[in-house]
Amino acid sequence: MTKDSRPQGPSIARQVYGEELRLRREAANHTQQSLADAVVCSPSMIAHIEAGRRKPRVEDARRLDKELGTDGFFERFLPTLNPSRFAGHFAPLVELEKQATCIQEYGAALTPGLLQIEPYARAVFRNGLLNVKAAGIERRVAERLDRAQILDEPESPVIWVILDEHVLRRVVGGPAVMAKQLRHVAKLADSGRIRLHVLPFSIGSHALTPSSLSLYKFDDAPPLAYVEGVRTGQVYDDPARVAQCQTAYDLALGDALSSQASLSLIASVAEEYEHAL
Repeated sequence: MTKDSRPQGPSIARQVYGEELRLRREAANHTQQSLADAVVCSPSMIAHIEAGRRKPRVEDARRLDKELGTDGFFERFLPTLNPSRFAGHFAPLVELEKQATCIQEYGAALTPGLLQIEPYARAVFRNGLLNVKAAGIERRVAERLDRAQILDEPESPVIWVILDEHVLRRVVGGPAVMAKQLRHVAKLADSGRIRLHVLPFSIGSHALTPSSLSLYKFDDAPPLAYVEGVRTGQVYDDPARVAQCQTAYDLALGDALSSQASLSLIASVAEEYEHAL
């Protein structure tokens, strides 16, 4: 794996933008709390911007400029913070998963990363990388499993999951791995840890057919959407684009099987894999 392909944190542009906000805030004798009160947002949102993890909305940037007397600086430089495609830049989303109060996932062809068990994740990385060493695969598997720890935390987010039936039928790692993976997802749903629905083949085309999708909601910040493809992914924080993604998710949810019917289908497919051993 090359240096450029390693997960990275906030972009340089966002770090510089955040540092500028910190300097201007301190020069104006504002704390994060007092500035947040002045521009009508939360102090944690100010902290996220200063750390380079989030960018303000246009109206927030305007209020920052007005309060800090920065002559439009924070609004003018907002376009430079637009997120880039980031195969190899997934680290910011790991932080968003920890901050989110609600995560809505759609798996088009694979079980979403948060729900993957070790042998399933290993098979995904082994089949998706070229000439990668075993140590590289194991590191990626460990990182993926570390993300799943939020499922065990008392303050972890509410998680909704829609799986296309392709996820159930596509054999990743062999029948034994598939049986264990489906049983794992079903156990999470049975325990109430996640809300699970399946989009069956019988539905045909649906609103989420084109790609996988993740939606993130927060107590103190606007929602985000993440759309992922082959070796690429993009975070959207434009309110109109996020709303379009949310609508697509809601439409697909309306077409999906009920939670109970979804669990019955998953159990049935898992049994098929177990009988194939």
